[in-house]
Amino acid sequence: MKKILNLFLICSLLTIGATPTMAKGWFGKNKTDKKEKVEIVKPDNEKPNVRRELKKSKENEKHKQESSKEAEGMYETKFPVINSQIEYADMNGEVSLVDCIKLAITHHPTIMSAISNAEIYKTMIGQAWSNYFPTISAGVSYSRNDTLMTMNSAYARMMSQKYNMYYMPTLSANLLLFDFGKTKSTADMAKRTYESSRYDAETSIELVIYNVKVAYYNLIFAEIQKRVYEDTVKDFELQYKQAKAQYDIGRKAKIDVTTAEYNLGNAKVNLIKAKNTLELAAAELANAVGIPELENVVLKDKLNSKAYNVDFQDLLKTAEASRPALLSAKKLKDAAELNVRSAKRSFAPDISAFGSYNQGGRQIDSDYGYQFGVQLNYTALNLMLLKKQVDQANAEYKKAVADYEQQRQDVYLEVKSAYINLLNSHDSIEVSKLALQQAKERQYQAFRRYQVGLGDAIEFKDAENSYLNAQLDYYSNLLNYNINAAEVERVIGAPIKESDIDL
Repeated sequence: MKKILNLFLICSLLTIGATPTMAKGWFGKNKTDKKEKVEIVKPDNEKPNVRRELKKSKENEKHKQESSKEAEGMYETKFPVINSQIEYADMNGEVSLVDCIKLAITHHPTIMSAISNAEIYKTMIGQAWSNYFPTISAGVSYSRNDTLMTMNSAYARMMSQKYNMYYMPTLSANLLLFDFGKTKSTADMAKRTYESSRYDAETSIELVIYNVKVAYYNLIFAEIQKRVYEDTVKDFELQYKQAKAQYDIGRKAKIDVTTAEYNLGNAKVNLIKAKNTLELAAAELANAVGIPELENVVLKDKLNSKAYNVDFQDLLKTAEASRPALLSAKKLKDAAELNVRSAKRSFAPDISAFGSYNQGGRQIDSDYGYQFGVQLNYTALNLMLLKKQVDQANAEYKKAVADYEQQRQDVYLEVKSAYINLLNSHDSIEVSKLALQQAKERQYQAFRRYQVGLGDAIEFKDAENSYLNAQLDYYSNLLNYNINAAEVERVIGAPIKESDIDL
C-alpha cells in the first residue's frame, strides 16, 4: 500500500511539472499574469472647488498689484526720470528698452518673490514689539468634587462631601512693563534684517533689469545677424547667376558654377540658423520680462553707439554708496551687533504686571475674586546657556564683519572688471569699424573683378566671407559694449551717463 501511495505522488509531481497551465488551475491564479500600473505619484482625482479657486485668484491678483506698486517705488528711487507705470496692451506690438524694463518691474515673478520676502521680515519687527502687549487668557470650567472628610465626632468618624464647582468666567492678563532693553534690541535687530531684505529686493530688481537689457540687446543683434546673412545670400545668388551666364558663353569653367552653387547653399544654411537664433532670442526676452506674449514684438531701439563717460574712482564711490548687496551686508552686520547686545541683556530680569478675575463657586454666581500685582522674575534662568548664547552672538558678529569685508572686496573687483571690459569693448569697436570698411571695399572690388571676368569664384568667396565676418565682428563688439555698460550699472547700483560722442 505504501509503494502504491509513493508511486501516485511521483506521478502527480511529474504531471504538475509537465503542465504548468494545469498547475495554475490547481493552485490558483498566477500572480505574474496581471501587472499593476506603477505610478510615482497617484493622480489627484479630487474635483477643484471653483469658489475657493476664484477666491485664491483674486487674492493673488491683489497681492501682485501691491507687490508691483512696491517694486515701482523702489525702481523710481534709482531712476526718478522714468515713470514705471505702463501697460502691455497700450504698446501696439512695439516696445523700447525702457518699456521692457517697466514691464519687468511690475510682472517678473522674481521681483514679486523678493518683495514678499521683505514683507516677511517686516512682520518680525511687530512680532518683537508684541512683548509689550498684554497677554490675555479666558476660560470657563466646571468640576464635580467628591471629597473624603475626617470628622472628630464619634457620630460620623468619616463622611463623604459631594459638591459642584463653577468658574464662569475666568479672566487673566499679564503685561510686560520693562525688560531692560531686551525687547528693544530684538526689535532693532529685526528692523536691520528687514532693511537688509529690502536691499536684497533692490538687488533682484537690478538683476532683472540687467537680464532684460542683455536679452533686448541680444535680440537686436540677432535681427542684425539675420539681415547680414540675408544680404550674403543675395550676393551669392547674384554671383551664381553671373557664373552660370559666363559659363554658358564659355568665359568661365564649370567649376566656377559648382563653387558658386556650393557657396550659395552654405549661405542659406547660415541664414536658417540665424532665423532660429532670432526666434530663441525673442523667447529669451519674453522670459526676462516675465510676459510670454512679448515674444512677437517689434523693437524700437537699436544698439547704442554713443560713448559713456566713466571714471573708475567715481564708479567705485557710487558702488560703495548705492550697491544694494553691499548695503545689505552692512545691515546684517548691524543686526549681528544688536544681537550681541540682546544676548547680554538676557541676564537681566523682567518686570511685569498681572491681574485676574474669576466668578463662580458652588453656584454660578455665588462668589467672585480678583488679584493683581507686579512681579520681578527670571524666566528659565540658565547661566551656562546664557553665557554660550552670548559667545554665539559674538561669533556671529565676527562672521558678519568678515562677510561685509568680503562683500566690499567683491564689489571692488566687480567694478574694476566691469570697467576694464567696458574700455576693452570701446577700443575694439574702433578697430573693428576700420576692418569693416576695408572688408567692404575688398568685397566690392572682388565683385567688380568677377563681374568683368578678371576674378574667380574663390577670390569672390574669400572677399564675401571676410566682409560677412567683419560685419558680425563689428556688431558683436557693439553688442558687448552695450552689455558691458549694463554690467557697470548693475555692479555700481546706479545708471551711468552717455556722452554725445559717436563710436
